[in-house]
Amino acid sequence: MKLTEKIDAIKFKDGKKEKVSEEVVCDETITLIINSKITRNFSAINESLKEFVIGYLFGENMIKSYEDIEKIDISENIINVKIKENINNNDAVLCSDASGGWRSKIKDVNIINSDLKIDSDELIKNMKILTDKARIWKRTGGAHVAGIVSDGLFILKEDVSRHVAVDKTIGAGVLENINFTNSYIIYSGRMPADMVIKLNRVGMPMIVSNAAPAYSGYEVVRKSNMTMVGFLRENRFNAYGNINRINFNLS
Repeated sequence: MKLTEKIDAIKFKDGKKEKVSEEVVCDETITLIINSKITRNFSAINESLKEFVIGYLFGENMIKSYEDIEKIDISENIINVKIKENINNNDAVLCSDASGGWRSKIKDVNIINSDLKIDSDELIKNMKILTDKARIWKRTGGAHVAGIVSDGLFILKEDVSRHVAVDKTIGAGVLENINFTNSYIIYSGRMPADMVIKLNRVGMPMIVSNAAPAYSGYEVVRKSNMTMVGFLRENRFNAYGNINRINFNLS
């Protein structure tokens, strides 16, 4: 399974052109089939697919615990998953974020109560760790990277889709029995409502990014007592929502 591939290109710079070999990310169409009746297609990297499907099911509110998954069968780029159907997940499937149903879910977000406290210096340090360890992004520039930080544990995943990258980190966190209420996601990508709702559903109190928030994402953060950090670059960032979770190291 190749994560990247070499392609031919013409590089134009300063009025000159040259033939070059360029490394690009290998994206594929990944098909997820849920209980043999619901099908979702994703553009994704064919890696950490078990973690992806677990994180996706949690983030879409289709399951409440890992025990709600009865079977995961992965065959190349086809994933067949069977989940329990007695947990009110039919509505979640019909109104999932993948189907554009996030707007109606803003009023239904959970209030997140957490004792999580993070030093501002740690946020800056962890963004550097994230970018330093992003092997596919560094080689191609064509991937998003996401990490889940919890009690000294840092799990990193990459994908062409920021949503899939975050799903993979959530799934990895489930397999590691991470306490999501004392964890946060740090990643590359905008922060609209659909992304923040995904974290709200698993009980995570904070989202951190080097990119910008969207008003819809801020609206979810404000209503749910979550914390949002944006524009985290070098030694600066902006904080939104419940900023009391951040210990600002002031000079």
